[in-house]
Amino acid sequence: QVQLVESGGGSVQAGGSLRLSCAGSGSMYSTVYMGWFRQAPGKGREGVAGITRDGGTGYSESVKGRFTISQDKAKNILYLQMNSLKPEDSAMYYCAARTRPAFSSPLLSESSYNYWGQGTQVTVSS
Repeated sequence: QVQLVESGGGSVQAGGSLRLSCAGSGSMYSTVYMGWFRQAPGKGREGVAGITRDGGTGYSESVKGRFTISQDKAKNILYLQMNSLKPEDSAMYYCAARTRPAFSSPLLSESSYNYWGQGTQVTVSS
């Protein structure tokens, strides 16, 4: 079992920055991927960024060059540094973990993950 708790969301003006954190507990040694997803009202959940156990990363085109995913394995914390925020980045942001063998599952696919946090809200005003 893995438990994930997000923090760091809030309200910011366009062009600003936020850093999200995701604290993991439980069987974190078994994770092979960790990722950040977001969901805006009336829309589906979108993969934003993912990171493998070996540090490989992937980003959606909409955030590439603005967001950076990183992890502190010693503390079991996943981060998402978000810069140059836009109003369209407003959403609930979720942390996710995969503990099953990777088998080349897509890093930004919702179905690749089997544990989820409760989410943290990000609101970007123009």
